[in-house]
Amino acid sequence: MRYPKFLPERGTIGFVAPSFGCKIEPYRTAFDNAKKKFEEMGHRLDLGPNCYAGEGIGISNTPGACGAELTEYYCSKKNDVLISCGGGELMCETIDYTDFARIREAEPKWYLGFSDNTNMTFLLATLCDTASVYGPCAAAFGMEPWHESLADAYRLLRGQQDTVHGYELWEKEGKKDEEHPLEPYNVTEKRRVRVCLPSEGLQVKVAEPSTQVHMEGRLLGGCMDCLVNLLGTRYDKTAEFAERYKKDGILWFLEACDLNVMAIRRAVWQMKNAGWFSHVKGFLIGRPLVHGQELMGLDQYHAVCDLLAEYRVPIVMDVDLGHLPPMMPMICGSYAKADIAGNDITIRMLQC
Repeated sequence: MRYPKFLPERGTIGFVAPSFGCKIEPYRTAFDNAKKKFEEMGHRLDLGPNCYAGEGIGISNTPGACGAELTEYYCSKKNDVLISCGGGELMCETIDYTDFARIREAEPKWYLGFSDNTNMTFLLATLCDTASVYGPCAAAFGMEPWHESLADAYRLLRGQQDTVHGYELWEKEGKKDEEHPLEPYNVTEKRRVRVCLPSEGLQVKVAEPSTQVHMEGRLLGGCMDCLVNLLGTRYDKTAEFAERYKKDGILWFLEACDLNVMAIRRAVWQMKNAGWFSHVKGFLIGRPLVHGQELMGLDQYHAVCDLLAEYRVPIVMDVDLGHLPPMMPMICGSYAKADIAGNDITIRMLQC
């Protein structure tokens, strides 16, 4: 696994928009404030041509323009790390125009983004053996003040920490809108981790104060909406990745955006039958955007556990990952040690 150099003091942060750009509110004002904050921290900025674009369908510009920007800015010597402007809908079309062979030969560079950016963070690991950060996009750094999760993501890029912890509260209903573009996360809900453990008969239950879980393996995952779209395509080298790192085992982190509980279960079935979960050591499942949904007797917990129980590894759910913030930034491709103690979770990500 290739690990990029960390963002140095006064280093240059590059911004690209292979998915949505920051053309409209509240993202434009939030992104402008994020740039201001980074400059006040001593960093130089290197903006791609699509950061404020809005000519594309589901992405900032044409797939060709987005793919060219992503390739050029990743391979450029003018910036030290890349942060994606935002998520979106059709970044999958961008990767047809992204030169992964050239990226594989370039000096590795940290890439930060989530959601639709799974198309880059996941493929950097599986196609290029290069670690990336699944975490907040650029506009989130414009909030006032930063939530701890934003500070965690920044410190990961700087190499100032290698460990993240779960956050006490999460946001069910956000207050950020066109009139309040710098609004911080509206955290009102207490985190309640649920587990499904081989040692306890694989029953879904809320973590108790006595719950102790330890998992180790190479982190791999992202947004399930994007992952199942990649499955079976020419970009799908996931089973080969799992085989290559079978001595480490794979620690999967997964979360869902638009998928309802039935679609989540179908996605798990697809990944399972494609051989993606070979050599799995455990699962970290984030809160889905449709949190609390039940359809035809199926909830978000049994949507994953019923199909994953046969692997007889720990399944930890309602983790701080994904579209109901805050989210723990995850170094995709790193070797991780995850510990759950009661309702608390700690993930240490190592460069090995």
